Amino acid sequence: MSNKRTLILNKEQIHQKSIRIAYQILEDNFEEKSLVLVGVADRGYVFAKRLQKFLQHIASEKKIELIKITISKTKRSLEATTDVPIETAKNKVIILVDDVLNSGRTLAYGLGLFLNVPLKKMRTAVLIDRSHHQFPLFSDYYGLKLSTILKEHVEVELEEVDQREDAAWLS
Repeated sequence: MSNKRTLILNKEQIHQKSIRIAYQILEDNFEEKSLVLVGVADRGYVFAKRLQKFLQHIASEKKIELIKITISKTKRSLEATTDVPIETAKNKVIILVDDVLNSGRTLAYGLGLFLNVPLKKMRTAVLIDRSHHQFPLFSDYYGLKLSTILKEHVEVELEEVDQREDAAWLS
């Protein structure tokens, strides 16, 4: 297997796509007074925090809450925790946020946390959608939709997590 990495998004492009996603979220939820961004640890949560910042800047009258979920991605069943009570999302619009949508397993597990919580609406936001879904999930908001072969891997580096400049790589 090759160690060749191809840059697919640089820091500026990630920034631009993040702003565009924030505007799309706002347009889709224009009449809502509050939104809950649910970020999948680690990179999805960092991405959700960035979206929260952009949304607060462009729609300061809206309350933008943030929930961090930590999912055990190596398990075959749902094992997840949240940093605030899950009931925080009750009767609200939530946007489940991750960095990359590949098979859909992580987002499906994230969705599973909210099955017993009455919601107004649930949407998904990802920086990169790889289109290799094994679960019937799709991205409502995405920065880049990318057709890749299964052997290829998409890696997102975010400064807050990786201590390197923001970038998305295909390897």
